[in-house]
Amino acid sequence: MIDHTELNRRHWEESAAAAHGPLAREHWSRTEPRWGLWATPESEVSALPPDVTGLNVIELGCGTAYVSAWLARLGAHPVGIDISTRQLATAREMQDEFDLHFPLLHGDAQRVPRDDATFDLAISEYGASLWCDPYRWIPEAARLLRPGGHLVFLSRSPLFALCARDGDTASAELRRPQFGLRRVESGTSTEFTLPHGDMLRLLRASGFTVDDLIEIQAPTPAHREYGEVSSDWARRWPSEEIWKARLTS
Repeated sequence: MIDHTELNRRHWEESAAAAHGPLAREHWSRTEPRWGLWATPESEVSALPPDVTGLNVIELGCGTAYVSAWLARLGAHPVGIDISTRQLATAREMQDEFDLHFPLLHGDAQRVPRDDATFDLAISEYGASLWCDPYRWIPEAARLLRPGGHLVFLSRSPLFALCARDGDTASAELRRPQFGLRRVESGTSTEFTLPHGDMLRLLRASGFTVDDLIEIQAPTPAHREYGEVSSDWARRWPSEEIWKARLTS
């Protein structure tokens, strides 16, 4: 069986990254961070710390690095890491196009080549938070953060994972069991989703205190629709969520 890291690397190198050029430009162009599928404004969710000026930030699974770009504009000092050379190539194109440069690392967000206690904020939006094993990347985030550092990540909600299966659009019925939920296999990639109880225990075991859990509701009207989840579904149930935590030990 192929390790999930290699499987996901192939997924992004061979197919998924090809469609992300125009989307990267759209994200890089935003003057305010807008999170997730439904482009939820930062002003509505306050996902970031109140002031990121001067913070050293690691974006785990940065993809085209638009989150790092948002943070750089806000005065932070981001570093992005991603396993896909194609995604990083697009990120570098965006850096040149927008004249906004910061370090980009080619590597595994579950094993970041940086010293302990180097960063003030670790962040992931559909990067490590979805494609990496939480029992590996969350302890790694804790290693990288200074005491009191922030962890912010957005990913699919457990409810979405329970209601969507085999590439079909999320339904109003539960389609897989919650107990034992962790890996969601598609054949060409592996996604990770933990039930809330498991996630809370993992964060606490890694030294974090949870500050907030924000369940995202799709707006009316939505700016676009998705094959895996409709905006109508996501107005009734959360398709994605943002966790905010602080390293306390």
